[in-house]
Amino acid sequence: MPTQQAFRIHHDDAGHRVGVETIAAPEPAASPAHDPGHEQVLLRVDYASVNYKDALGATGKGKVIRSFPITGGIDAAGIVERSEHADFAPGDAVVATGHGMAFDHDGGYAQYLCVPGDWLVKLPPGLDTRTAMLLGTAGFTAALAVHRLLQNEQRPDLGPILVTGASGGVGAIAIAILAKLGFEVAAVSGKPELHDWLKALGATQILGRDALPGGDRPLEKGVWGGAVDNVGGDMLARITRTVVPYGNIASIGNAGGIELHTSVLPFILRGVALLGCDSVHIPQPLRGTLWQHLATDWRVDEPERLLGGEVTLEALPEVFARMLAGRTHGRILVNPNPATAADV
Repeated sequence: MPTQQAFRIHHDDAGHRVGVETIAAPEPAASPAHDPGHEQVLLRVDYASVNYKDALGATGKGKVIRSFPITGGIDAAGIVERSEHADFAPGDAVVATGHGMAFDHDGGYAQYLCVPGDWLVKLPPGLDTRTAMLLGTAGFTAALAVHRLLQNEQRPDLGPILVTGASGGVGAIAIAILAKLGFEVAAVSGKPELHDWLKALGATQILGRDALPGGDRPLEKGVWGGAVDNVGGDMLARITRTVVPYGNIASIGNAGGIELHTSVLPFILRGVALLGCDSVHIPQPLRGTLWQHLATDWRVDEPERLLGGEVTLEALPEVFARMLAGRTHGRILVNPNPATAADV
């Protein structure tokens, strides 16, 4: 039976432990007759990436994994090797995000990945597997946030868009997309050494985490036309009080806490909209649309600028620790094939 290298996560009576293991390579199987459209596709993984959820799950600091043992990695891009699904053929370049990968189904931190075909999107012209993972779940989520803002009539003339957690993957890509669409972008970052990098991505203003305008009154002066918030908690609460009438806030992350202590006044007196962004349970047609945007009109110029490092499977524990300590930036690629990987 063919084998592969995979980054496995265990949680049992022996405790929580992780590491690279040699396991059997997956094999695709036809879907049962009562479950059409979920025929399996086997792909050779070229790249995966490191996301905050990956770090939470692999370290055990977030109780997000539902099945053990499991292969980590909530996204991957690669080339189809075998397919039982009519929409995919050997040689197709595809990307997989969400759908429970690395939570209740083996994920992308391996040399091979086998998933239902309906979980995949064929990469549109303009994206290769490396660029797809320079974007990855973070880029897909940023695109979803922009989609939701535009869908709710966010316009550049409402004022600057505030992006929190700007040095992370979602924040950085959101800045690049919004700037390309003509929005003025203000970035929140506690890393002065990255200010030039954020400006190169399109930010016109950079604020420290403690420099946001406004106080604790139920409503403060409207400053922001809208926001993409990756932090949650007190920062999101302050943003709700400082968005102009009919501005929108796309809520994505909770690094600053899951509680939201605000009032209804921004919503009923200013018409502010709080838009949730869940990148896991996305209808397949919208997935394709968002990836098409990322390949064309929302394409990030010079996507390699997003790269914060490229690592092997063996380096993942150290990367997770740095990410949870706030010592990473941009996108970190994972190359599961040692012959072509270079730890950075």
